[in-house]
Amino acid sequence: MSTSGSPQTAEEPAGGPAAPSPPAYARPPAAAGRTRLAARAVRAAPYALVCALFLAYATLSVCRHRRMEESSWDLGIFEQAVRAYAHFRAPVVDLKGPGALVLGDHFSPVIALIGPLYRVFPSPVTLLVVQAALLALSALPVTRAASRLLGHARGLAVGAAYGLSWGLQRTVDFDFHEVCFAVPLLAFALEALLARRWRAALLWALPLLLVKEDLGATVAALALVVAWRARGADRRAARLALAVAVAGVVVAVLVFTVVIPGFALDGYTYWEKMGKGGGPFQGYGTKLATLAWLLVPTTGLLALRSPLLLVAVPTLGWRFVSSDPYFWSTDFHYSAVLMPVVFLALADALDTVRRDRRPWLRSYAHQLPAAVLAAALALSATSLPLARLGERDTYRKPARVAAVEKLLARIPDGAGVEADIGVLSRLTSRCRVFWIGNTRGVLPAYLTFDNSSGWAGQDPVDYAARLHPGSRFVLVGEAGGVVLLQRVA
Repeated sequence: MSTSGSPQTAEEPAGGPAAPSPPAYARPPAAAGRTRLAARAVRAAPYALVCALFLAYATLSVCRHRRMEESSWDLGIFEQAVRAYAHFRAPVVDLKGPGALVLGDHFSPVIALIGPLYRVFPSPVTLLVVQAALLALSALPVTRAASRLLGHARGLAVGAAYGLSWGLQRTVDFDFHEVCFAVPLLAFALEALLARRWRAALLWALPLLLVKEDLGATVAALALVVAWRARGADRRAARLALAVAVAGVVVAVLVFTVVIPGFALDGYTYWEKMGKGGGPFQGYGTKLATLAWLLVPTTGLLALRSPLLLVAVPTLGWRFVSSDPYFWSTDFHYSAVLMPVVFLALADALDTVRRDRRPWLRSYAHQLPAAVLAAALALSATSLPLARLGERDTYRKPARVAAVEKLLARIPDGAGVEADIGVLSRLTSRCRVFWIGNTRGVLPAYLTFDNSSGWAGQDPVDYAARLHPGSRFVLVGEAGGVVLLQRVA
């Protein structure tokens, strides 16, 4: 077989190469028209997939926000930062503490790119739609790379399985996070790597340094894979890749030790989560389960045959060394950056295995794209977040949410508000919002929180007095368990 990795070789029949097609001028006009139409459909398929994924992601994410189902304060934090960028101010995030700069929490200046759009559409929905668009866009390079290596049908199957992967769905289901920028950058970088466009791969990888502080190590890992792949064909590109790998490590060290501490109020607080407790063997059951989810339903373990999988090592490393159990599991957004890595490692491995001498392995590899797509579809229809798109209640705003929004509308624009997770993302686009219990001496004009479980006691006014001794609050109203108090003294 040819080693060129062309789609024609990937789909060559078992009996040998197919007979050449007759030239276009020898075909009847109707047949030539159908051929052109089929060619256009093939070219359009990856873009149609991106559009379908964007609609699915955005619908799920926006409906979730509309139903007030946020599970963390991240959406509010990022909206405060983007709102500041949109108005050409320092990215102060009062939810992390009055006057706290977001660059002292995570080094993610890339989110400033959302600023102009947010200036036109000042809403947390803007962040959710941008995230949906970026995640959906990442399916384009994954599908194109897989199609070039495996043929159009199998490549599209890999791209669709990627778009439905549990890592991306969990990210869409978790508010907003800056890693949504890293996912397409990694996908485009790895696509270029597989196409032997070494310098393009490095150029796509470098902006990762502006997405999050830990991604400097990922840039270094990707550059090392480029250097290894290019070492025989392009020694200059290999040397450049080694330089980029060194630069990635140096930049990461500087960001961790100089940049973030320079902006932080209390230093880089995430160091406290590293290396405590039982070390890397703590929670090993959860970690092994995460590895199984990462490699089995997505790649049938075949990605282990590709060196591209090394790009996932830095992210898995810091997560598994951490003492925070949230980092170990398949929940939230932590696995998003791993998805383009494992799926393009699968495509790379499939391209290699089809030239293997073992018939059983070639047969397994040939069927695997359809298998991983079937697994993704089955999980999406049953247990993953996109399954909720088939539920009628997903599209309905509960009466409780409408009542809470009516209550919060009584807070004037620009007011200082102390709030908890349930309500803060309804206020960050128009108020100065603090995290409840972390105003550090700043007295808010309003205090609002969800007390439906009774965690603040039976008397919210008494709780407010204990939270801010010497101040007096009065109850403005209550709706759906959410209470609103106003400071009067």
